[in-house]
Amino acid sequence: MNYESLKASLAKAPDRDETSPVLLVPYMWIGDFVRCHTVVRVLKDRWPNRPVDVLTTTLCAPLVDYMPRVRQGIVWDLPRSKISLSQERALAARLRQEGYGASVVMPRTFKSTIAPWLAGIPKRTGFIGEVRFGLLNDWRRGEKALPRMIDRCAALALPPLPELPLDWPEPQLQVPDAEIAAWRQANGLHGRTVVALAPGAVGPAKRWSYYVEAGKALAERGFEVWVIGGPGETAKAQEIVEAGGPHVRDLTGTDLRNGILALAAADLVISNDSGLLHVSAAIGSRTIGIFGPTSPWHYAPLNPIETVIQAPGDIPCRPCHKPVCRMEHHRCMRDIAVEDVTTAALRALQAAGIAPAV
Repeated sequence: MNYESLKASLAKAPDRDETSPVLLVPYMWIGDFVRCHTVVRVLKDRWPNRPVDVLTTTLCAPLVDYMPRVRQGIVWDLPRSKISLSQERALAARLRQEGYGASVVMPRTFKSTIAPWLAGIPKRTGFIGEVRFGLLNDWRRGEKALPRMIDRCAALALPPLPELPLDWPEPQLQVPDAEIAAWRQANGLHGRTVVALAPGAVGPAKRWSYYVEAGKALAERGFEVWVIGGPGETAKAQEIVEAGGPHVRDLTGTDLRNGILALAAADLVISNDSGLLHVSAAIGSRTIGIFGPTSPWHYAPLNPIETVIQAPGDIPCRPCHKPVCRMEHHRCMRDIAVEDVTTAALRALQAAGIAPAV
């Protein structure tokens, strides 16, 4: 089945004209949060007249502002390591104000279902897991049989089906040109062709080993190099700045909106398998993804990117999908040469007719 065929069948469903709002509870990691915009698009194709709201943390909230077809983000920071019943009750009171007719809960955790249940949302959809039978009332099975995370996410936006499409609608982040221009002006960032580097990732095994050398090589070729990431990447950004010189800028920090605008403004983005890879791809920026311990088929953005770079040859332990290399050689990242990445970057820019300096 392809998605267009599925979409045509959804248009004939008896509940097509439902109008009550839907609450989406996505994963709160940046990349997974972006991926869940596909779920928004599927929900709107299924129920075009139902507003879709997204529960979000303060960290991910800026993403919602650029997601088309989302009515609003409900910003609420629940504690990560424990269940706070007072916080859950307060969130439930906030949700009751919206009159939701349905909730779609992506995470497979007990905690993620508490507030929708306390809020009395009539239909609460999610996969079976962590003894949530009383909190969900539209239980789904077969999560582990679905090959990709995007399949597991999007399946919950649909009625139970014997077959799912592989060609889901792509996530979208629409960043206005005027906002990008204002951000560049405010930060004094204009003039040269920009390559943005995103050296961070959850777990050291997913971080390519040679961003310092790549940043230096790109700066020497006449590019402006921006280093994007959270505060955890600031130390690496400083290494890249020191090696690359005055045309390398450290743009790491705590504000994700700054990162979104930088990715939208860059001429090319080079990123590990990380949240920023998904942000860049969903924006539509030219993007190169560097993959080591994780499988691109499972975890690359649904959006098309310029290229996926992996270490050559047979590495028996790849993919391990582990955050730390258990073999202690990290060959899946160390065997990716600087020249392989810079050559791919130059090829992508040349194909777009972009020269190093303005």
